[in-house]
Parts: sequence; structure tokens; C-alpha cells
Amino acid sequence: MSQPFEAFLRRLDRARSMRSVALMGVCNVTPDSFSDGGRYFDAAAARARVDELVAHGADIVDIGGESTRPGAAAVPAGEQLARVLDSVRYAVSIGACVSIDTASPQVALACLEAGACAVNDASCLRDDALAKVVADRRAALILMHARGTQEKMLGFSQYPDAGYGDVLHDVLREWGAAAERARAAGVPPDAIAMDPGLGFAKNARQSAELLARLGEIVRSLDVPVVVGASRKSFLTIADAGAEPTERVGASIAAALYAARAGASIVRVHDVRITRQAIDFSRQLARYLPSSGEVSAGPGGA
Repeated sequence: MSQPFEAFLRRLDRARSMRSVALMGVCNVTPDSFSDGGRYFDAAAARARVDELVAHGADIVDIGGESTRPGAAAVPAGEQLARVLDSVRYAVSIGACVSIDTASPQVALACLEAGACAVNDASCLRDDALAKVVADRRAALILMHARGTQEKMLGFSQYPDAGYGDVLHDVLREWGAAAERARAAGVPPDAIAMDPGLGFAKNARQSAELLARLGEIVRSLDVPVVVGASRKSFLTIADAGAEPTERVGASIAAALYAARAGASIVRVHDVRITRQAIDFSRQLARYLPSSGEVSAGPGGA
């Protein structure tokens, strides 16, 4: 029998062979998500959201029961499980590849036992016991760069400019230390993925720079890279004052850029729209001349 992380990697490889990048669809089973404000908090709504994500082409369904927005209070493991376990079981029952978005070892263990194949840790391995759970269950670990807890985050895209020297090098160094602890706990190197943590302990300029330099991150690491830019506040550098649901255009641009820069997974709220953009972009590339230059055509430039 294959291990959960092997199933995760197979799903990832299949998705990348189709469109170069896998789509991770977000299902927030919380009353206080920054992106949807609790739209899927009800169990029936959460199941419907899972159905929607799968129907729209999500390769991975990422289910979480704790908001990671700035200032959000930590949610006890028991409450997280009361929120997410039904959705995880349902998603697994319909054949979805499920990641559980949690920093709690107890939540991770219960969800992996229910059939999830990956843990999406937005804490940069704040608790080494989480890595031990992942190792014991032979699951995949998506390890996101962060500093501190969401309760202590300064606010949306608020962080001192002097908080980093070179933001890319600092993020890689700190993430690498966490990844090493995960490997020491028994997580296989090929079961770890990296997320630079756009918006987490980073201001808008720092997040945008990390995204712009994503190719350097991909070339620096021998692990899949996950990018979660969807609807985040740093995207308002292109449209000041835009609310989360008004940032879809910038979210699509970020996903396209990430895919072209070599990201293995883009974590998105708007799966169908993102899939259309990526697939159509790839279709258009078929019409490019071998030189890579587009002809202006009749009456062109």
C-alpha cells in the first residue's frame, strides 16, 4: 500500500503534467476567515464547498478550521476538529486529495487518520510534535515560512522594512532551519514542500518581492514550492482599498506568474477562474512562432 505522501506526490505529478502547476482549493471552515467571512462555516456549506472545488478542477482540497488572519485567536484542537473533521471525511470519500491546514499535532493526527494525505502548516513548525505526527503517518508536510503566531501579527501587510535584510535569503534560511527539524523528526525529504508565506510577518513590499523573485526560490530548493497569494492584502498595491473579494484580478496575475516561475502548487480561492487563466495561457502559447515572437498581423503595431 502506498504512503499518503506518495499519493500526494502522484496527484501533484499528474496535475503538473496537465498544466505545469497543481491547483489547491481553499475550504475555510471558520466563522472569521479574511477571505469569505464564514461563508462555509456550516457543515452542509462546507461539504458544498468541497464539491465546488472538486468540480472546478482543484487537484488538492485544503481544509482548515482556524483563521490565520492577523489578530485571530488560536482555536483549541477540539474545536478545530469539530469544524473540519466532517469535511475532511467527506472530501476523502469522494476521492479528493486532502491537506489539513493546521499547526496542531492533535488535529493533524485525527485528519490524517481520516484520510488526509498532507498537513499544511502555516506556523513554520512552531511545534516539532507536528513533524513527528506527519512522519509517523507517512504524510506530506507543506511548511510555510512565518514568524510568531497570528495573534501577534501586526496587521494586514504590516511589518517593519528593517525586519529583514534580504527578505528572500532570510526566508530561505529560517524555512530551512524548520525543514531540517522536520527531517530530524523523521519526515522524508521528498515529503516536504515549501511555502514562502506571502503576507505572514511581511509587509506588502516584502511579499511582492518574494513573489517577484520566486524563480530564485524554486532554483534554490529541491522541494515543491507552494504559493498562496490569493486575495491577500499585499495585492492592494495594484488597487488600494480593494476588499478581499475584489482582488481576484491581482490573484489571477499572481497565480500565472507563480506558475511560470516554477511553482508546483498555487493555493487559491477561485479555482475555476484560475484554471481558466492558466489553461488558456498555455493554449495561447501553442500559437507562438518558434522564435517566441508574436506577429503583429494585418494592420499590426
